[in-house]
Amino acid sequence: MNLLKTQSMKEWMYILLYSDGSYYTGSTNDLNRRIGQHQLGEGANHTKKRLPVKLIYYEEYHRIDLAFYREKQVQGWNRKKKEALINGTPELLPTLAIAYRDLTKD
Repeated sequence: MNLLKTQSMKEWMYILLYSDGSYYTGSTNDLNRRIGQHQLGEGANHTKKRLPVKLIYYEEYHRIDLAFYREKQVQGWNRKKKEALINGTPELLPTLAIAYRDLTKD
């Protein structure tokens, strides 16, 4: 194994904005290639119907399992929480993570 190649490998968690205003969260080891695939409509029919896409957020990782874990975490978030991440306001995340049912308790 080439140690220099391993150290320089980058993995990504990313968020796309679809033409209909919805978000797509994914992970990859080649961000440019994957965005190109999305733009060509390769993959899910869901994406083909919402072209073009725009890359609006990404995070870099040194292992694909970490990027995939983060992808699954962010996929479970509501829209407001994703937008706090996208807009660079992570301090809002704890408040946005509070369940509605917990806000109504006396």
